[in-house]
Amino acid sequence: MAKAPALLRSLSLRGLTATHAQVFAGVRLVPLLREAPRDDLRIARRRYDDPMALVDVGEGSAYCSYVPHALVVGWTEDGSPVASYGAALAGPADRHPLAKLCRGVNVLHRMARREARGEDPAERNRLRLLPQHLAMEGFLALHFDAPEIAWSEYSRRAISRGLDPRTEVSLSGRAIPSLEDALRVFEIHEGQSGLLLFVGELLASVFVVSHPDDYRALHRTLIEDFYEQTLLYAARHNGDSQAFTHTFDAAQIGSLDDLRAALGRVRAEAGALHVDTAAGLLGRPIAAERVYRAGPFSLQRFMTELDPALDNHLGEAIVRDDGTLEYAKTFRLSAGQVRRARLLQQLAGHGWNLDATAAALRITRDQLLRRIDGEGFGYLIAEHVLKAALKRTR
Repeated sequence: MAKAPALLRSLSLRGLTATHAQVFAGVRLVPLLREAPRDDLRIARRRYDDPMALVDVGEGSAYCSYVPHALVVGWTEDGSPVASYGAALAGPADRHPLAKLCRGVNVLHRMARREARGEDPAERNRLRLLPQHLAMEGFLALHFDAPEIAWSEYSRRAISRGLDPRTEVSLSGRAIPSLEDALRVFEIHEGQSGLLLFVGELLASVFVVSHPDDYRALHRTLIEDFYEQTLLYAARHNGDSQAFTHTFDAAQIGSLDDLRAALGRVRAEAGALHVDTAAGLLGRPIAAERVYRAGPFSLQRFMTELDPALDNHLGEAIVRDDGTLEYAKTFRLSAGQVRRARLLQQLAGHGWNLDATAAALRITRDQLLRRIDGEGFGYLIAEHVLKAALKRTR
């Protein structure tokens, strides 16, 4: 058996080349071109009639979210082309016993699973993936369990159920000003297999697929993605994105070959500039987890370290065994999401001991309790403990 691709340590654009951007109002789209696409991994969309879905994630837990479509990934293990792929797939959501509890809601099983288990490799080697949700489910499950020690300060609910449920709020792409118009008017380049999407000069998302034909079919799905709320403010108040301009020296252009070479240099320079502006994610250390092995490919989800001073992102990726990025979809975390996740990390890292956590954060115990309440986790603390702490810190 071939060696599994290593876990990602950073997200790189291996196998892709960034080029000059297209700008519409506050939206900047940087095309990512794939010079030599291969046909042994293809991606198509599966539509769902009801965008609100309940996803069974196992062990009696469920994930409820906006799920307008899934991606169906097909692959071969010998490098041969995937047969009959690229068209949008239609069909009802999988039925599951949980559906009886949620009338009118699509119930899906797992964030990623094989489509079929028959003998035909073309049918067997298909994976249904819920884009963005695989990574977001991991984020929401961060230290989801109840404290291992029944500390007296915690409520009965916290000790028995932990962070059940934990929720986060995001925006549909249709709420981002100019995004829908930008996706409609932007030119899709020859060989384009992805993009860097900036909104109000903030990196909103990285989207990559394995083949230009698949990207062309999936380009408009960006409007169906979900985005963090800061992007709405940035789109409204940061003004128009800056377009990269360049003036050629006519004295250096003596032929069409000269012009072609100069244009190539400008495009490479512009692409490098745009990649630099995405340094909050690209090339930055990430923590990755392998979710699924598909022949020579590895499906992983990842998250940057949670640094309040930097941009923070989560996402999922499919990586070829030589490190080539075949698929990626990312989500920018808001400052509030980062604060909440860091707080949970600190609590779990100190065994949910309030005194030890407060000491590590160099704050008082009462200040920690107030912070827990301020981040929306007040229900974890016993009512009399929280009331006393809030009274003392007023």
